Amino acid sequence: MIHLLASAPPVPIDSTPLLRVLEFGVIALLWLFFMWVVRAVWVEVRPLKRKRRRGKDVDAVVDGKRRRSLRLHVIRPDDQSGRTYDVGEEVTVGRAAGCGVPIDYDSYASNLHARLFRLDGDLWAEDLGSTNGTWVNTVRIEERTKLEKGDLLQVGGTVFEVGR
Repeated sequence: MIHLLASAPPVPIDSTPLLRVLEFGVIALLWLFFMWVVRAVWVEVRPLKRKRRRGKDVDAVVDGKRRRSLRLHVIRPDDQSGRTYDVGEEVTVGRAAGCGVPIDYDSYASNLHARLFRLDGDLWAEDLGSTNGTWVNTVRIEERTKLEKGDLLQVGGTVFEVGR
């Protein structure tokens, strides 16, 4: 009797439904990745819409007080020294063409290196997963960090001073 069981032909298992489910799963993951990339590109290239009130920018007034705008002044490298960039509500710093603060001359900077943004009237810096890191006053930042007038912001090999 044991001999009869050993010689019985194997029963075919129909794996077609399982393969179909896996195919649709892979296709769904590819679409999700594609949509994530499209959203990331859209966020970087869309123009910022600013509301205006009686000829003045709304973001210039916070809690009834006029907020003085902060700027980034390049202090290193020497050949770029003197350049100034206005910081609005949000700006990216990096080598990519769509960055508000383009540093395409800096081979140590990532394409999207850092993000500067306003939160409750204050200016904050955040590293965007860059290879060489973002530094504020010679300290590498791991999370968003508040910037004040006079702070030094290093992105790649470029050093900015936060000023008015």
